[in-house]
Amino acid sequence: MHKQQGHNINEEAWNKESYNAWVTRFGEPSVVAEKIKNNPSKLLSVLGEEFIEVNGKKIMNLMGSCGNKAVALALMGADVSIVDFSYGNKLYALELAKEAGVSINYILSDVLNLSQEVFDVGYDIVFAEMGILHYFSDLHLFFNTVYKLLDKGGLFILRDFHPVSTKLITSRGTTAKIRKHKVSGDYFSSDLVMQEVSYSKHLKEEDKKEKVMLRKWTLGEIISGVAKEGLRIMSLKERPNLSCANYDKGIPKTFTVTAVK
Repeated sequence: MHKQQGHNINEEAWNKESYNAWVTRFGEPSVVAEKIKNNPSKLLSVLGEEFIEVNGKKIMNLMGSCGNKAVALALMGADVSIVDFSYGNKLYALELAKEAGVSINYILSDVLNLSQEVFDVGYDIVFAEMGILHYFSDLHLFFNTVYKLLDKGGLFILRDFHPVSTKLITSRGTTAKIRKHKVSGDYFSSDLVMQEVSYSKHLKEEDKKEKVMLRKWTLGEIISGVAKEGLRIMSLKERPNLSCANYDKGIPKTFTVTAVK
């Protein structure tokens, strides 16, 4: 499949039922906004360790989805923008921001086709998280976009699923006692794979129709990709399953990279 065809499939999938999926997953924007307002820093989870001080900072959230992290950061005093190509995501995020009493700038666009005026802003922080990189068949294009968005001295934060868990190991079972792990994948495979769009697990069975094309990268490819764009890597942190550590003891589930322009 041609690279652009795969990208178009992903965009179409994310423009289908995403708004309804977020309502099912998190609740109505008015309800979610109240939870975020009570403790915005809690929503950032381990990302908060990397942001440190956000008040007054210009922050870009690439593929920011339903906007919960952006709204939390706005409540903490940041000037936040999101780029995402899903109209359903944008609708949910803007309603969420309104209910929380903050303003966010939501740019409905393909991350790889931003206008020059977006690059001219010069962001203090650019971040992306959880299930982002596998939508790109060329990491150079993505990390080059990050580099151009950042102001000199700006910080890039990437948190994503660890390739050991997404490319190599299959885990089954819902409790620690019956949880089974199997080495079933090819860590070094560069194939594009078709999967259900991630939000489909929050939809009714009859609505699970949308597929996406994914390229799953190795950790070495990711770190090399960041460095090749001229970003100075500050840290790489690997973490277990934070929500159910006993289920996946000893297996890396996520990683966080920070780098500076």
